[in-house]
Amino acid sequence: MQQILSDQKSFQSIPADGQAICTVLVVDDSRLQRRILASSLKKWGLDVHEAESGIEALRLCEDVKPDLVLSDWMMPGMNGVEFCRAFRAMPRDSYGYFILLTSKSEKAEIAHGLDAGADDFLTKPVNAAELRARIAAGDRILRMERELTEKNRLVKSTLDELQAVYDSLDSDLIEAKKLQQSLVSERYRDFGPADVSLLLRSSGHVGGDLVGMFPAGPDCVGLYGIDVSGHGVSSALMTARLAGYLSATAPEQNLALYQLRGGGYAPRAPAETLEILNRLILGEMETEHYFTMLLAIADLSTGQVTMAQAGHPYPALQRADGRVEMIGQGGLPVGLIEEARYDQVTITMRPGDRLLICSDGVVECADPDGALLADEGLVRILRELRQTCGMACLESLIWKLAEFAGTDEFSDDISAALLEFKPSPIDG
Repeated sequence: MQQILSDQKSFQSIPADGQAICTVLVVDDSRLQRRILASSLKKWGLDVHEAESGIEALRLCEDVKPDLVLSDWMMPGMNGVEFCRAFRAMPRDSYGYFILLTSKSEKAEIAHGLDAGADDFLTKPVNAAELRARIAAGDRILRMERELTEKNRLVKSTLDELQAVYDSLDSDLIEAKKLQQSLVSERYRDFGPADVSLLLRSSGHVGGDLVGMFPAGPDCVGLYGIDVSGHGVSSALMTARLAGYLSATAPEQNLALYQLRGGGYAPRAPAETLEILNRLILGEMETEHYFTMLLAIADLSTGQVTMAQAGHPYPALQRADGRVEMIGQGGLPVGLIEEARYDQVTITMRPGDRLLICSDGVVECADPDGALLADEGLVRILRELRQTCGMACLESLIWKLAEFAGTDEFSDDISAALLEFKPSPIDG
């Protein structure tokens, strides 16, 4: 006792700035020992509470959440180790540092105390300098723990805010997907001698694919497939703008048409339309995007189909007898090179023939081993679906792709336009 009282004079109060240990609970069945410890702790600027047993200490801890507990090991009823274990089981918002006071020095006993949840030990009789050092060590640990808790709280708060932003964006993207799908408002149309069916499926909320059809004068129909570079919102915005340039409801805005002197509209040559779009993208639109495209103008009275290809996958022509051939010469994407020129190809379709224009999401669909479907795989699928027509054919194409890939979650957008000339009545 004399030692601890004399050492008190050499200590100053613990600085309050950033201090983690402010409230201390002293637990000892000896009133004298409690008073000795409390005297030192109060002189160091700490708020001290006392309990003469583990049971009393537990009740006190329900109201007072001590930052530090100094507990005697040997006490009647509930000993210090049992109290420590019960203390650790209590719900707390922050960690409480626990020091056991003991005359025990055996390693097995020390290990037993650590297993119960004690953080440190002090040998009785307690030396004031050692007590002060152990409190300082505990204070550093608690400060680090609380700093970490605060950082975790900030991280959680930030994550909650990010989740709220994500949820808002997700909601907006869902609406954007609905709007993009509405660009293909008409998925099927019967033009008399032929039918046109359209498929648009984005790999994410929104994508860069677009397909469409438009009247192109008496007995003529235009159809196209577009694949804008990249994915996501910016690509989707580009498709929305391109849809306006190929409008089916406003022929005066459709770049694939020109107005006749006597009124009405007629189709431009597809290659000329691609050149106009190329100049427009490079000269007037500030964008890093480019796109592949296939534009076809079909004369339904003669079966003549004129196409221009700008880097888009080759269209597949399936004859009435099931034979499939890939048409086209490739070409440059639109929006890459100024003064680019595009070639045209003309085919004649007969009753029972059909033409499939699809995006690279079809021919570049990969199986689980990474092998691509390619043109050969598409030819095989079309032969298998020879008797399936219209939207049922396009839906079956999706099922075939999912079977090939081993999943229906595709890594790229999938789009297709299907032109089918009806069989002649005699063939039927």
